[in-house]
Amino acid sequence: MPDTEPDTEPEAAAREFSPARLSAADVLTLGNAVCGFASIYFITTAVLVPYLTHGRGGDGSVRQGAATAVMLILMASLFDLCDGLVARRFRSSGMGAELDNLSDLVSFGLAPAYFVLVWGLVTEDAQLRLVVAAAVAVLLGGLLRLARFSVTTMQDGMFQGMPIPFAALTVVSVVLLELPFKVTLIAVVGVAWLMVSRIEYPKPTGRLATATIGWAAVNIGCLVAWAADAPGAETLLVTGCALQLTLAAVLPLFAAARRLTGVRAGSGLNSPRKPS
Repeated sequence: MPDTEPDTEPEAAAREFSPARLSAADVLTLGNAVCGFASIYFITTAVLVPYLTHGRGGDGSVRQGAATAVMLILMASLFDLCDGLVARRFRSSGMGAELDNLSDLVSFGLAPAYFVLVWGLVTEDAQLRLVVAAAVAVLLGGLLRLARFSVTTMQDGMFQGMPIPFAALTVVSVVLLELPFKVTLIAVVGVAWLMVSRIEYPKPTGRLATATIGWAAVNIGCLVAWAADAPGAETLLVTGCALQLTLAAVLPLFAAARRLTGVRAGSGLNSPRKPS
């Protein structure tokens, strides 16, 4: 009798893996990761390096680089939304959940944290130690958010804590608003806390998913106009960022109202019928 042990499930999955076995949802997930990496690349080469070598840079390259980096985070969020929709409708491979978490960590954990760090480096009178602490808070908040999501069963179409793609866009919006340093710092740390909080956010499905895609497309258009320094683009950008912060505050209220409606409906169904 041969002295061998049967392969464990992870070992068998690893042996059978090949790029050809990736599902359509997996390919979208990898697109998410590529966008996150590209965002970090543009933050470095088009924002940080020009600042370190030529000062603040008045030729618009810094503005264009920042806009490109944010657009890539937006595109990553679209990939993240679409891979879930595709996986539910068709299928994903056995690695789908792990790929999704790893890609989200790059695009919505590391990229926005790095964006905050570079903002602190290129902003005058910024206290770098506090900026580093805020960037680490964003990274750790995202990491803990993803870890909790992996071991928590989602109920009634709700997320517990701010979803990490939404949090990444909120952090970036806070920075782009160019608020006073302390206000920006407090808001960034607040978003990091929201990711690990027990506050509920609705899952983007159905009409909400369609609205989310439309919202991302509008934001990309505003960023393109801002990068091109089009007339009124600054106002559009500020309006879009302000609306993002408004959504971050309003969506938990929407989730609470929807849950309350469900509880009332359940109570009505289960309550004894009164005699006529």
